[in-house]
Amino acid sequence: MTTDAAAEEPQPRPRRRAPAGAAVLREDVTEAIRAAVFEELAAVGYARMSIEGIARRAGVGKTAVYRRWRSKLHLVLDVVSALAVQGLPAPDTGSLEGDLRLLYEVTSRALRHPVASQVIPDLQAEAARNPDIAEALRKTVREGQDGVASRILAAAAARGELDPGVDTDLALDLISGPLYWRAVVVRSPKLPKGYLQALARATAEGLKAL
Repeated sequence: MTTDAAAEEPQPRPRRRAPAGAAVLREDVTEAIRAAVFEELAAVGYARMSIEGIARRAGVGKTAVYRRWRSKLHLVLDVVSALAVQGLPAPDTGSLEGDLRLLYEVTSRALRHPVASQVIPDLQAEAARNPDIAEALRKTVREGQDGVASRILAAAAARGELDPGVDTDLALDLISGPLYWRAVVVRSPKLPKGYLQALARATAEGLKAL
């Protein structure tokens, strides 16, 4: 058999069979498609990206893509939104400044990844024209980062480093804003030596003053 459906259909096993007519989607195929989306976005941008190009890059047929997502937009929104769910590991160094430093190191590497550095600006441009993409980006960039930052604030308050009544929204802006501005908006080719350490120290002091 040569159809996409046949390619994804597992060999039947005794005692365990999928219900008649049920769609069985192989996870490795799904992940290959998701990876291909980022590569295709980086290569041609959202406007020129096509289901055909994604399928070709993933090594599958178009049907395998359409079985999972109705359109290019739904596919991109799913992949981008998934980043927010994955989030970042919550640092636990024992100090506010240490936690911020680790958060900035991980975030800086992610933002400067060759694919991310091309994909994010392109999606930002599309977001200005498409409210669905704008919402997905907001969830990814804001909620994913804020979930980790909120845990850093809670831990610092529990240690007595911060006032438990600190303005959370202002604190989250203070934590996330500077690095995102420099890496994504200004797009500095390289951070100065010691920048992340100085940023963590300054941010920690700023948070304590709130």
